[in-house]
Amino acid sequence: MTYFMFFLGLSFILGGLAVASNPSPYYGVVGLVLGSVVGCGWLLSLGLSFVSLILFMIYLGGMLVVFVYSVSLAADPY
Repeated sequence: MTYFMFFLGLSFILGGLAVASNPSPYYGVVGLVLGSVVGCGWLLSLGLSFVSLILFMIYLGGMLVVFVYSVSLAADPY
């Protein structure tokens, strides 16, 4: 169980680094989704299933809005 928690913590940090190091919104959103899924998995392993579900739904909605907005700005030539 300790190794699993260590793996989730390391994956969460790597997801944050993936967001910070990628200038492209296409790859940045992959890091956001990875960080969100791993963070919710971490809460789920602690026994907080309802908090994990609500947090994932809120993050997923927010991430999709920001991703669509940034992709539309990147695709617009003007």
